Amino acid sequence: MATRERQRSGDRRPSQRARARGYDNEGIIPVLAKAVREIENAVKRGPLTLAQRGRYQAVALLAREERASVRADKTLTDAQRDIQLKRLDGIATILAQTAANHPSLFSLLGEDAEVGESTRRMKREMQLAAGLELPEAEVAEPIEVTEGRVDRRVIPPSVAAAQLANPFLVPDFSQVAPRPQGHLVGWDLIGPLLNSFEVSTPGASTCMELPEPGNLLLPKGVDLMPHQARLVASVSAGHRTFLLADEPGLGKTAQALLAAQVANAYPLLAVVPNVVKTNWAREVEMWTPQRTVSVVHGDGETVDGFADIMVVNYEILDRHVDWIGNHGFRGMVVDEAHYIKNKKSQRSQHVLEISQRVRRRMARPLLMALTGTPLINDIEDFRTIWQFLGWIEERQPGDALMAKLEATGLTPADHAFYPAARQAVVDMGIVRRRKVDVAADIPARRIADLPVELEGAVGRSIHEAELRLAQRLVARYQAALEHRRSTGSVIEGIDHELIHRVAEREVAESSESSTEDNVFAMVRRIGQAKAELAADYAAQLARSAGKVVFFAKHLDVMDTAEELFAKRGLRSTSIRGDQTKTARQQAIDSFVNDPDVPLIVCSLTAAGVGINLQVASNVVLAELSWTNAEQTQAIDRVHRIGQHEPVTAWRIIAAQTIDARIAELIDSKAGLAARALDGSTEEITASADIQVEALVSLLTQALTEDAAPI
Repeated sequence: MATRERQRSGDRRPSQRARARGYDNEGIIPVLAKAVREIENAVKRGPLTLAQRGRYQAVALLAREERASVRADKTLTDAQRDIQLKRLDGIATILAQTAANHPSLFSLLGEDAEVGESTRRMKREMQLAAGLELPEAEVAEPIEVTEGRVDRRVIPPSVAAAQLANPFLVPDFSQVAPRPQGHLVGWDLIGPLLNSFEVSTPGASTCMELPEPGNLLLPKGVDLMPHQARLVASVSAGHRTFLLADEPGLGKTAQALLAAQVANAYPLLAVVPNVVKTNWAREVEMWTPQRTVSVVHGDGETVDGFADIMVVNYEILDRHVDWIGNHGFRGMVVDEAHYIKNKKSQRSQHVLEISQRVRRRMARPLLMALTGTPLINDIEDFRTIWQFLGWIEERQPGDALMAKLEATGLTPADHAFYPAARQAVVDMGIVRRRKVDVAADIPARRIADLPVELEGAVGRSIHEAELRLAQRLVARYQAALEHRRSTGSVIEGIDHELIHRVAEREVAESSESSTEDNVFAMVRRIGQAKAELAADYAAQLARSAGKVVFFAKHLDVMDTAEELFAKRGLRSTSIRGDQTKTARQQAIDSFVNDPDVPLIVCSLTAAGVGINLQVASNVVLAELSWTNAEQTQAIDRVHRIGQHEPVTAWRIIAAQTIDARIAELIDSKAGLAARALDGSTEEITASADIQVEALVSLLTQALTEDAAPI
């Protein structure tokens, strides 16, 4: 260490006994001994918090530094050195024993282990408590602001007010039951539980028994499919933990929101990937419109602390884990739960810490893990999800699961234990339905919109370009309005006929210009900005639901998708306009016949007609077309005669941009066409109409906002 303890400076003449007593009560070792004992006791009470993990690592680092310092200190006699080293050995022994009871701590002991700001802060506090002078470099060290570290934690003002005011923060321990004790005490059960899924017999159940659907009051305009209603009925019957592993497209979000309503699990926390954050807020408004929802962005300055439902994405969870853990949530949903499969990751630790704190405050909270991909690599991927749900602890089953295992009367020494144990876990709340299993419940073809947020510099740039476009349209409208005033032909209020003419002129000029803020350039930039988000979702689908067809309009979007798939270790092929017939057919054959090629990247114009890709049942539309016909033709590459599964087309839409307006217009035009032609989906609207209508919508909104009273 850069500076030695104060008691080792100055006169060294006192007796050896007196000096030993000084070493016993002063310096860093007593501080470390006290800290490691407190951590040891904390482990016995349950999993460690992130702060306690930081303290554990700080003790290990300081003990390592002190050992090296003692060995190098030439002012110590051999006897004194031995005494100090023995004391440090005692601390090291407790560290090792603690890690044995909490194996995830071993990752903090490696010399190459990442040292976060929490650990550095704990380390400095212990050094100061020991009376040591900190090296200047350490004192002046800036606080890092790195994703995934705990030094960015915040408490939004609205949340602080809510935590002071709301009665729902009172803990509920009314249903806490004693831990079951029986013939399985002392057995290592986590390994056998995982093995029971790895070696399960053919035909073994993959879904808990669910009751028949009950009556449920739904908002006007939405319907619940029977398989969804059965899960909600299970919640109504009292079940509270679920690994909802339905295949993509079967409405997991709706099931989670209605489960929370039935269980009155408010306030409810939803931890979701950034790509679906906006969609969650929209789903809340659709399925539970009577409930308020607040989406947490950045440091949470705009969050409503009194909202019934709070939606936060994994990427910023590190900043909010403290207040979330104290907010009194009665339910927690983790969407795309395979994101937490790596237990050593910061996101997994944050989720587990919040879950543990929720379960400590509420005896039976609603906990739901949603994923169409419950297993990515191996059976170990179950562990973190099970622990989040409270089914298992670090080294043993939780109370409820242990009671089920005890009821079997079997031990891992019995062959019959494994199918019984597997069923016990399934009955804890595993729900897995495939599209083919519930084909009668769902339409043969449906389009599901997946709104995404365009964040960062790219998102700001697109929003600024859209604002400039709106301002230019308003200026043109005002100029035309002034001209009409001079002729005395002005109508009262907003002149919608004039708006339409301004929009038509803009479309005509945009088709001949190359400015960055015309409608065509903007739509293309939005497609580029969505490319990686769309490809990421397609990769998730490919891992969970099999083959996926990815459609895009522009080559750079296709290139981005193929690059991301390669990074994820997923093979893909592509159909482009510049291919020869031979190359095109090879690409199709590879996708259709090779089980190791789960993705095909297709040009909307080059692959929209004339090919058969019905081996897939999921389509991702990364960019919107200007016509419903082009969109329909793309989907029909999959939804065609010979397709035995329901088809879902996922439209990736940039929220709060002109992209969303275009999607609404495409749908409305398709609906008009269907009604006009008695069910036909033949397109009766030209692409120029959609372009004009999109600008009409943009200009109308801008004028309405300008006319609104302040």
